[in-house]
Amino acid sequence: MRTPRRPSASVPEAESPAYNGPPVEPRFLTAQQFLITTLVFKIAIMALLATMLVRYRRFRHILIFERRGILDRGILAFSLGIPLIAGVAARILLRYDAADLSLEGSFLVGLIAGPYAGAMVGALTAVPAMIASEWGALPFAVGCGFAGGGLRELCPKEAIWHFSPFVFSALPRRIWTMARRFQVDWQFVLVLAPIALELVRQAVGTRFHENRLFYLDAPSPWLFALMLVATVLCVATPIKIWNNARIEHRLHEQENLLLAAKIAALASQINPHFLFNTLTSISSLIRSQPETARMVVHRLSALLRRRLRDPNHFVSLREEIEAVDEYLDIEQIRFGPQLRVRKQIDQRALDVLVPSMILQPLVENCIKHGLSRKVGGGTVTLRVERLADAAAVEVVDDGLGMSEERLETAFNDGIGLSNVSERLRVIYGARSTLRLASTIGRGTTVRFEIPDIVTEERASA
Repeated sequence: MRTPRRPSASVPEAESPAYNGPPVEPRFLTAQQFLITTLVFKIAIMALLATMLVRYRRFRHILIFERRGILDRGILAFSLGIPLIAGVAARILLRYDAADLSLEGSFLVGLIAGPYAGAMVGALTAVPAMIASEWGALPFAVGCGFAGGGLRELCPKEAIWHFSPFVFSALPRRIWTMARRFQVDWQFVLVLAPIALELVRQAVGTRFHENRLFYLDAPSPWLFALMLVATVLCVATPIKIWNNARIEHRLHEQENLLLAAKIAALASQINPHFLFNTLTSISSLIRSQPETARMVVHRLSALLRRRLRDPNHFVSLREEIEAVDEYLDIEQIRFGPQLRVRKQIDQRALDVLVPSMILQPLVENCIKHGLSRKVGGGTVTLRVERLADAAAVEVVDDGLGMSEERLETAFNDGIGLSNVSERLRVIYGARSTLRLASTIGRGTTVRFEIPDIVTEERASA
């Protein structure tokens, strides 16, 4: 039986010249303790390596998407292969057995990226072992890579990401299920595979000795079983860590889809609201002012064509103001000279992306509730100011205004204000809030800010 390597013992303080007491014998780890320590460190090293790699965006991208090209497989193989080479070299040069993860690493990469990537990692890890005359290292490590890749080709891909050593906790039930349904339990197969490879390594190492193929020798049956469990955990732990990253990515995608659906629902709520109000105005003009009604219909059709032509939920502020101009053309036809419009636009803000149809409901609200009942009409002022990291937008009217009691319930009583407020909250959170200020007899001001976001992903939501 091979004697496990032990770390050198440090001289205790009791043996220093200043110590006058009885001599203290140096303490060494027993063979069992040393093997257990080695197995624990193997699992810890594999977990640390998996955690470090998953922090890189490129590596995470390769894990998330199952369709991987040759370049992606090469990147994954070298990302894991180079640290594993260093581990084998550390085992040979520093006599640190826990760093040798050639079996687990080759099998893991084959299982995740396919047989050729696994074989590549196996060949890389065998280089320092071959230099040290361990001639069995190359065929064994490459074989581990092909074994992992072969399982990947056979079993469902999602079964790999559910790899767990706890399959043995329900072993009788799983065996009964396989026998009753004549189905392969892939979790059972995936766990048995690294155990079988470890048994092969033990058999070959025992037959040809350590100088031909490295292996850990267990001095007792229970330690041998523990060593097999550690081999499985060295494969299962990185898969668990990487699967968590995949789940986080999917949850993020689902959140984006939910956000897009919510924004689309709010936008579709605005379009009928505007359309019904305009059609009501047209119906009131048909008998008394048929020519005016015809012009309103023409303007309305132009505005609807714009909306149908541009399905994006985000547009530039320039495009949004152009859409508001078309809406104001319709209203000015209805109200004539009683409706006046002023614009104070900072040209530097025109390229800022804003939610589509965010201004029109506010302008419509000013006209409908602030100016339509005011004798002599009034003015709607649109102000846009460029700030350091945002665009500030104000829609101001000099209409009837609102009382404090009415102001408190303004967001609950109508579709326009509540819809715009909710869209801003959903898209920007606390960074953009709709603020409303009003004085009876002097008018109302609505203000909000649009941060310079908008990332391409969010803009195309």
